[in-house]
Parts: sequence; C-alpha cells; structure tokens
Amino acid sequence: MNLPANNLAIKRISASAEPATPGIREMPEIAKLVDISRCIGCKACEIACKEWNDLKVEPTYNFGSYQSHVDLSPDTWLLMRFNELEIDGNLNWFITKDACLHCEEPGCLYACPAEGAIVQYENGIVDFNQENCIGCQYCVAGCPFDIPRFSKETRRVYKCNMCIDRVEAGLEPACVKTCPTNAIAYGTKDDMLALADQKLTILNNRGFAKAAIYDPEGVGGTHMMYVVPHGDHLPDYGLPEKPVAQQGAMAALAVFKRIGAYMFGAGILATALHYLAVGPESPDSDNGGG
Repeated sequence: MNLPANNLAIKRISASAEPATPGIREMPEIAKLVDISRCIGCKACEIACKEWNDLKVEPTYNFGSYQSHVDLSPDTWLLMRFNELEIDGNLNWFITKDACLHCEEPGCLYACPAEGAIVQYENGIVDFNQENCIGCQYCVAGCPFDIPRFSKETRRVYKCNMCIDRVEAGLEPACVKTCPTNAIAYGTKDDMLALADQKLTILNNRGFAKAAIYDPEGVGGTHMMYVVPHGDHLPDYGLPEKPVAQQGAMAALAVFKRIGAYMFGAGILATALHYLAVGPESPDSDNGGG
C-alpha cells in the first residue's frame, strides 16, 4: 500500500523538554501490522531489511534453532525469532518478527541525554541520528522491548528506522514489500487497527479463542503491531505483557532547565542590586586604598 509522500514533521527530539514546532501533517500516523498466523518464517523480510539499509553481512552458525542469528545487532535490525512450545499436546511454532515497534511514548527517546540523537516524527516513526549519538547506551536501558544495539566499532547505537527514506517517498517499508504471504501489512494506524480486528475475528472463528492484538497501552501504543494467535502466551513470543515507557528523564530535564533559568535570573538581579547599593568597585579597594 503506497501512501502520499511525507514531510516528516518532527514531534519530539531527545534531550529537549520543549515540544517540537508542529508542522503541517501531510499524512496520518502510519503502522505495520504483523499477522503471526500468516508468517512462514522464510526470513525474506530480514534480507530485504539488510539490502535496503546496506547493512553488513554477519557470519552465523548452527546454534540449534531455525533463526539466522542469535540476536539483533548493529547490523541486524530485524530478526525472525523461532520458539517451539507444546500446547494441549500439539507442537506450536511461535515465530516473531523482532524489530523496533516505534512506540508512541518511546522509552529510548525519553532516556537519551544527547539532544537530537533520537527523533520521533508526527507519523509515528522513531529514528536514531547517529551523528548526534554519544554512545552512552541509555536508550538501550530505556527501551522496554530490548531493541537498540550498541556498536563497539562506531560507538553508536542502531535500530530499525522503518525504512524512513522509503516512507518519505510514499513507499512501504522493504520488509512489507518483500513478504510473500502478506503477513506484514502497512498503512495508516487506523486502517491497521481495523484490519487487526478483522483478522482477530477470523482467528476466533478458527478456534483461537485467546487470539489478541498486541498494541500495548503502557507505551501509548506502537506503530508496529501484532496479531497474536495465542494471546495468553505473549512472553513465549518475546513480547512483554505490560511494557512501560517513563517520561521521568524528560520531566526532570524540564525542572532542571527551569531551576537553571531562575538561578541565572536571580544572579543577574543580585548583581544589579549590589551595583545600585554599593556602586562600582574601586581598582584600589583590594590593596587598602594605599
């Protein structure tokens, strides 16, 4: 699904207590919807992600799983995770597309102390600006989904940017484009929520009574959502049940900025009052006037 080109108006930037100047939104909030019940684990999305974003090829090995890599990395922004679980005597594949969920309330951005290193756009995309990254890794600790990865080589942090250059041109992300089973849908957030409801009804009719939509409220909702066949087994999909993003760092920054402004103003006022009361200090005042 192609959407109009986006002017990428900024909503929030890291280490800034002030809201960004609102721009004219030329497109609504966007989202990806991953229907886990349709995923066949082919990893085409992984390859498309690496190719489009020009990420390095990383050697891998047989570690007893169908996964291509053990974990995400600075050069692997998308990983298909495989987990086997027995339910009611039947073996089930729990396959999850692990990548940045682009939270509406991004914990990474709230935790980042480097101004402009993390940017959230009005369309919902949360992007990292490595030029401003100071390598402190606070964003890693602040993410409730354990997504950002630190590079020892560049001393910077990386994650999925939802193919922001494609989105800016009105195209869908590369992973969506390449999925052979249409397990990944893309469009406006409202349209994807409506589609998720339809898919949920289909799964319920197929006997998946615990099927659920994963769009957690604790982070204000996400811009990559999941349709989960076994909604009562979220941890087995690698999905936190109640993720939370705190704005504590941003709130503290706002308080410190106000305190600093008050102290600066008080200093100027004290200087002015001293000048009016005592007058300018004489050059000879320190040597006793001799």
